[in-house]
Amino acid sequence: MNVFYAMGLNLTWMLTLRKVVEASRILERYLKPTPLTYSKGLSRELGCDVWVKLENLNPTNSFKVRGGIYYMFKMLEEVRKTGVITASMGNHAQSIAYAGSLFGVDVHVVVPGWVSEVKRSAIKELGAHIITYGSFFDEAAQYAESLAQKQGYRYIHAINETLLYPGVATMHLEVVKELPEVDVVFNPLGGGSGAIGACTVYKSVDPSIKIVGVQAEGAPALFESLKQGRLVSREGVSTRAEGLAVARAYEVPFSMLYGRIDDVLLVSDYEMESAIRKLYHHVRQIAEHAGSAATAAAYKVKERLAEKKVALMLTGGNIDEAQFARILSVID
Repeated sequence: MNVFYAMGLNLTWMLTLRKVVEASRILERYLKPTPLTYSKGLSRELGCDVWVKLENLNPTNSFKVRGGIYYMFKMLEEVRKTGVITASMGNHAQSIAYAGSLFGVDVHVVVPGWVSEVKRSAIKELGAHIITYGSFFDEAAQYAESLAQKQGYRYIHAINETLLYPGVATMHLEVVKELPEVDVVFNPLGGGSGAIGACTVYKSVDPSIKIVGVQAEGAPALFESLKQGRLVSREGVSTRAEGLAVARAYEVPFSMLYGRIDDVLLVSDYEMESAIRKLYHHVRQIAEHAGSAATAAAYKVKERLAEKKVALMLTGGNIDEAQFARILSVID
């Protein structure tokens, strides 16, 4: 029996390259393309040609802003009436808050208690209302959904909301436009929106391009789900990578990634912190834990990358300065 049919999933909506191109034409009104930077240092250490996609240079220092702007543009008539509420570990919240400030929409955000002050401050500066609830994303999301039902807000699920995907996928469209000969792309894997965009864009251009998703060892639910062919949930998470701290796999990303993504790897917090140092030393860029996950994974499997052209997605740079200083002070 087909695994998705057995789960009762509705697969009538799929992300297509046509939708990504449409999203790119909308987003070019509000965002500049982020740089795709060749790194001699990373290339030398990894034994291949390495480019880093600097999504940390977006207005909210994360790739998520692409999805927020596209969503708000498409839903503007409705959400100006209702306002919106969402839940996030920080970067998705900033994307919705930024889009809300751009289009004049009232935004409420539920964040777990351990989200860093740097992300809270950024959300507040964008004019969103912050509500603190739960210990990880999934608890915050359940609470946000209950508030939406009570207050009449439009609820934006950070992971299952398909209208976020076309906007997010535009970062990969930019990569393939600039580097059409790319062989392997490493993309962090929290809820899955970035990896869905990767599979859609690169596989449409050339099915031989390999897509590698990267999860935190302390939050491996989607990794386990893709390996086992069924949805897996954990009781909690144990990682400093806020953007990857998801305790369960969600239906929509799982349905779009299963059988399409080429590989999924796990990296430890230690490996991500080593990658944060590598990105700073070789590219002079600031990465948060989740933003460094792609680079961490590439070092883990560098023997597979010989003579390849590799793109590493640096998806976010929202990290507390004290934590960043601590990480940089360590000598590998």
